[in-house]
Amino acid sequence: MTASLTQGLGGFVAAPGFATVPDDVLPTLRNGFIDTLACLLSGLREPVTRAAHQVAASRGPVPQARVLLGRERLSAPDAAFVNAVSAHALDYDDMALNGHPSVVLVPALLAAGEAWGAPDSELLRAYLVGYEVWAELVGREPDSLHNKGWHPTSVLGTVAAAAAVAHLEGLPAAACTHALGIAASLSSGLMGNFGSMTKPLHAGWAASHGIEAVRLARAGATASADIFESATGFLAAFSPQGRANRQAWAPAPELRIRSNGLSVKKYPVCYAGHRVIDGVIALKQAHGFKPQDVLRMVPTLSDVTARVLHAHQPATALQAKFSIEFACAMAACEGAVGLAQVTDAQVARDDIQSLMRHVHAETVPPGCPVEPGFALHDRVRVELRDGSVLDSGPIRFARGHAKLPLSDEDIRTKFMGCADDATREGAQRLLAQLADLGTGRGSSLCAWLHANSLD
Repeated sequence: MTASLTQGLGGFVAAPGFATVPDDVLPTLRNGFIDTLACLLSGLREPVTRAAHQVAASRGPVPQARVLLGRERLSAPDAAFVNAVSAHALDYDDMALNGHPSVVLVPALLAAGEAWGAPDSELLRAYLVGYEVWAELVGREPDSLHNKGWHPTSVLGTVAAAAAVAHLEGLPAAACTHALGIAASLSSGLMGNFGSMTKPLHAGWAASHGIEAVRLARAGATASADIFESATGFLAAFSPQGRANRQAWAPAPELRIRSNGLSVKKYPVCYAGHRVIDGVIALKQAHGFKPQDVLRMVPTLSDVTARVLHAHQPATALQAKFSIEFACAMAACEGAVGLAQVTDAQVARDDIQSLMRHVHAETVPPGCPVEPGFALHDRVRVELRDGSVLDSGPIRFARGHAKLPLSDEDIRTKFMGCADDATREGAQRLLAQLADLGTGRGSSLCAWLHANSLD
């Protein structure tokens, strides 16, 4: 008998058909945990993290899970909320499936798993379940959610987090189905808040609401049996043009993570600008042009990604993360777009502000079968005052994309670069623990976090 989509998803979460994470997938998942905790370190001192922490702590201590890798513990939903906000605060976390999977899944699973010391094998399998549910849902939508103003990380991430936590906690199929349905009604997130402190809150709410949905289902709360496929359900409501596939459940013939992977960000700005940043940096390294030599820079990207990069004359670092003009100007001036370059003071520099006015983007329709919403290729031309034109040529994938991955050394360097003087020693110990994730060596990550803090 064919299962409905909603019931099929619930059945998959309860019994996904793989008892262990396949060996070829394990390095991808490990990198997801490493990168998320690196980004959590980078966001520790951000104002939005402080605000999230203040609100969560005001609800009172329920010592279930560590907050911000320190000594303090809060309830699992509150810890997941604050930790995910910190990890998304600088928009430096990994990408896949038209959003940021790990920044939702990892904080939710660590918060839920720390309470009872979840083994690494179960933690990693639950992450994979959450990823595959996310992939199932995004694969049913032919149009980019961004086109309707939705933030996929919070829309899809809330359901994926509920799937991951429900699997980790061993809920039966009926309860898993209800947890997913409850999470569907908690899903939200508006693209109009990109460039503000609210965007990181999207990740925090998705992680927290995923845990809450599971707890409600465990307590007996129910949801509609057809919430994902009905005419007034999840897919229909979020679909930009009403073209989502709402047909019955059919198990995927292959794990989607094998084809989609995870893309680890090289730059702490919106991923929509990464291809172009690579192009500008490569041209600067090859030709050595100076900012004052530039007459005009012409990045070419899809109309969808251009719409995401909506801040054309940013005044703050938060705004600059969503500005193709800033991305081009900083890459041309410094040959780098890192944590040191993406600050309020750097954005306000006269040379950066001036050069941004010389950036004139051109757009093409989306056409990438791997990255929804992206053009098949991006490109950038740098026109110099001496009349010469430098052309990057077609840029298929950004450095760090799953098809063009960073090396293990690059990932370790990024991790330690996210630590400051106060957290560096603890970060080194945490990185050593993460390097063993899934190998069976030493204590589990949840047990290690329960016993150790970075302060």
